[in-house]
Amino acid sequence: LEYIMGAAMMEPDIRIETNRLGFCERHLKMMMARRGRLQLALMLETHTKELHDSVFKGGVLSSRVKNAEKAKEKRCSCFVCEKIEWGFKRMTDTIYRTYETDRDFRDIFNSQKFFCLEHYSSLVTGSSKKNMRRYSDEFQQTLEQRAGEYLLSLSSDLKKYCSMYDYRNSSADADWGNSKDSIERTVEFLTGYTEK
Repeated sequence: LEYIMGAAMMEPDIRIETNRLGFCERHLKMMMARRGRLQLALMLETHTKELHDSVFKGGVLSSRVKNAEKAKEKRCSCFVCEKIEWGFKRMTDTIYRTYETDRDFRDIFNSQKFFCLEHYSSLVTGSSKKNMRRYSDEFQQTLEQRAGEYLLSLSSDLKKYCSMYDYRNSSADADWGNSKDSIERTVEFLTGYTEK
């Protein structure tokens, strides 16, 4: 967001992309909460003009459904999400390559406490024999083990959290264990997103 709301928003090639892709609801809300509303207004001004020209301008009756499909396509695209996905793809390629070639990295990777559901699924899916010749099975097994064990611990913590609302556990010295932040940790695991 700093990048897009900074000097990049005046770069013609970046504006062409933001005009074409627009922004998802989440990133629009994040941009609205930041300083630099003029930058956002400038991007939205040219994006809405392009949106109008590509969806609404000169529409004839036979193309209304196509125009509505274009509008849906525009609504589902986001410049920021696309850049994040672009960077994530390169990062995962680096993870596969480094896991294959660097023992220290393998040890650090294998000792992680957990992997969120999104990263678990994308890393396992991409870790084919094509990307990882020697360590694909170990890599996938580590991911599955860490994500699965963490999910079980979350489930246990959530159960404990819920039980603490039982009147029998309502004393001031009741032991919540690790359950107090179990909701936040579960949402982080399920979405890969941490509120800061």
